[in-house]
Amino acid sequence: MPRTIGLMSGTSLDGVDAAWIETDGERIIATGPSLTIAYDRKMRIDLRRALDIAGSLPADSMLLQSIVTRMTAIHADAVAAIGRDADLIGFHGQTILHNPARRRTWQIGDAAALAARTGLPVAYDFRSADVAAGGQGAPLVPVFHAALARDLPKPLAILNIGGVANVTFIGEDGALLACDTGPGNGPLDDWARQHTGESCDKDGALSQAGQVDQAVLARLLSDPYFARPAPKSLDRLSFRNALAESGLAALSPPDGAATLVAFTVAAVAATRLPAAPNRWLVCGGGRHNPSIMAGLRQTLGVPVEPVEAVGWDGDTLEAQCFGFLAARVSAGLPLSFPGTTGVPAPRLGGKIVRP
Repeated sequence: MPRTIGLMSGTSLDGVDAAWIETDGERIIATGPSLTIAYDRKMRIDLRRALDIAGSLPADSMLLQSIVTRMTAIHADAVAAIGRDADLIGFHGQTILHNPARRRTWQIGDAAALAARTGLPVAYDFRSADVAAGGQGAPLVPVFHAALARDLPKPLAILNIGGVANVTFIGEDGALLACDTGPGNGPLDDWARQHTGESCDKDGALSQAGQVDQAVLARLLSDPYFARPAPKSLDRLSFRNALAESGLAALSPPDGAATLVAFTVAAVAATRLPAAPNRWLVCGGGRHNPSIMAGLRQTLGVPVEPVEAVGWDGDTLEAQCFGFLAARVSAGLPLSFPGTTGVPAPRLGGKIVRP
């Protein structure tokens, strides 16, 4: 049974998650050590700069080359720090641009250098084949969620709140529907950093001190994205213009944070699903924010729990997922499906580079 190390650096731009998993890409046999290596301040600043200018950023720019060299080294350090033998690495890379409408998605990172440094084959480039075939390229985690939730009662919704939030709906018959629901922690993190110097709304303290501005919230929710059916996906900065024009900037720091929390929650609630889930399980950094969790419980009206309630580790699921997907690439199994990305037929994806 293949042993893999999955690596994920997500839209929150906070660091690299690594997780060991034993899987054939269909069954999850065992999970093992996991860890996070945080990006330093300069790395976060440089990544955010690359994100802001990705549409016009040359692939051979000195900024990009410097970022890729440093982030690939951090990923190699994460593999070494896991301290467990593996057969394959799943390397997502860092998304700096995602525009499926133009059939473009861009994850940076040097898979060949990672393979050379670790001495292990590396599966990478998980999204581009789906996007080239007309799919959204995201989310890719639903097939992993389905494997994890094989024995749980359905219908079930699994919500990941990172920089962007996405949901996997698993029907009673096992059918999958997925999409990005809207903003996750991204705008709230940016707001907290701007107004408090903290990297996030720690413990929900800022948002709990504020009041939701209903007029600003209504303007944000009028974005055409929310009227589109799933599958659909977002870029980390998809709502940048809407946020700038909403009147958010005129709010106090607590009121702005409370309004951004309400935006995340309302976007989840507005997502059209085939049936009402009887339970929501939440992973990603957002589950640590009491304001977000309280808002979800109040709005969704059914049990909303962190994934730890069913024995999963919500901080490592995405890294585990890319270990799982690496095994699927190796086995020639599809990564995406009509109900998860809108691709016309189940689609293979990913490439493998060897040391």
